Amino acid sequence: MSESRLDRTDLRILRELQRDARLSTTELAERVSLTASPCWRRLKALETDGFIRGYRTVIDPRKLGYGVTAFVSVLLESHSKELGIAFERAVFDIPEILSCHNVSGHYDFLLQVLAKDLESFGDFARDHIRCLPGVKEMNSSFSLKEVKGNKEIPLPD
Repeated sequence: MSESRLDRTDLRILRELQRDARLSTTELAERVSLTASPCWRRLKALETDGFIRGYRTVIDPRKLGYGVTAFVSVLLESHSKELGIAFERAVFDIPEILSCHNVSGHYDFLLQVLAKDLESFGDFARDHIRCLPGVKEMNSSFSLKEVKGNKEIPLPD
């Protein structure tokens, strides 16, 4: 199923699940004006075709003591394919790194990192980020306030 093959009902299913992934198939079907069986079939097709990659619970990091969100720009010492792959693999094993993007511009990667406080971020940066394969330079910026944290993907009307 390609984007162009998504109909209004498929888009409504995606929209409702982004808002509340805990909906039962029956509740979802009611919200999108289907019966349970066709809704379930459409849902499975959306999963099979990769439109739905998974279901998650959104946890407030502050409730768990994470007071610092840092964005760390990383420059690698070379642009060899092997070094990039090694860096990317190493990042996967570090749970405090929430996201890693290969970016254009002066830096090669942008990391989003959680830490308890500034001191623990400093320790983490020295003990983990600087030790990642090929790190030549890093630059950190800190979130002062999350203005928009909604992770809903905009869907066509």
